Amino acid sequence: MNELNTKVEDVIYNSPWRNAYWFARMMLNTDQYGAIGKKDELMADLANEIETIIEQQQLSDGEKFQICLGVIHNKIGGAAKAGSKTAGLYEDFVLALDEELKTLTDIIVFITTIRFVVQPANLALSNVPNDDLEFCRVTAKNILDTLGREKVGKVIAVWDTLGVRGCLDVERREVVREFTRLRTNLQALPISRSELEDNAIMTAFVQEFERRVAQKRKTRAGGSLEDISTFLFDYYKFKSHEKPDHFQTDIEVDKWFRCKDGWSIGISCKRTLRERWKQVSSADGNALSRYKIKEIWHLITYDRDLSDEKLTMLGQQRQIFYLSDDSERYLTAKNHVGMRSYVRPLSRLIDDIEREQKGE
Repeated sequence: MNELNTKVEDVIYNSPWRNAYWFARMMLNTDQYGAIGKKDELMADLANEIETIIEQQQLSDGEKFQICLGVIHNKIGGAAKAGSKTAGLYEDFVLALDEELKTLTDIIVFITTIRFVVQPANLALSNVPNDDLEFCRVTAKNILDTLGREKVGKVIAVWDTLGVRGCLDVERREVVREFTRLRTNLQALPISRSELEDNAIMTAFVQEFERRVAQKRKTRAGGSLEDISTFLFDYYKFKSHEKPDHFQTDIEVDKWFRCKDGWSIGISCKRTLRERWKQVSSADGNALSRYKIKEIWHLITYDRDLSDEKLTMLGQQRQIFYLSDDSERYLTAKNHVGMRSYVRPLSRLIDDIEREQKGE
């Protein structure tokens, strides 16, 4: 084990192939270097030009190095409008490269990183969904078609699972495919390397892909439950409208609809109440009345942290909580004299919207 650790550390700190990871990070760093690595056509052209130079037998390694360095400077330096912020970031990138590119081997590592790490990661990321709607709509429709509106809670309960599993399967497909291609490409690369150096290249791809795909997961997670309300309104053909003019609140409302009496109700879909719930909502009774807002309805999927204090404090501000029919939190609150006015079962949601819109 100690011998392996020594060999790994030698690759990570001393091998020129250590930069397969760091070059990738530099090329995809938006704030520091303008994420020039996302410009696939430019990167491909740059790699092609450098490869052509390296293949010239008439040139010495030193001459190849100098010419390649000039190509990198000119290609990247001319990739943005002179004087622009992006041009300044690209200039910083070139200066940072100058600190790392000292030999022709470093140049080879750089273009190998473009070919085998950055471009495959860009392709894989482009195939990962930005949202999970495509994995949820069909199953959600089948549930409601078969079981009816009173099972809307089932749709909300499975929505996250369907979306997460579907998107993660796509991520797995992409990373496995590109990793397999990378292994094959490395085996065909006519450059002397150790097995550990190949591992450094392959893990650079996986590590960078995982970092970037994690950002997409955060985006999907933030929008997933908002998509449920849109799906339900579309499925039942309910009408929605924009939030009341000039109404400002710390509550994130995903859908608004007009009641038969002209007042509005806002629907907020969240996994849990956010941690800052004790900062008393600005949507108190007076504020709601001022903008003709009847109530705010919360659809909560994980209600274990929905304490008596939360229910009571927000419930007194005309905020209603729709919880799973069989959840322990709902069963306790509905039988409590001080909380039962603030909780409703999810099985009633569609009927309640219909009643408010049609006035029945």
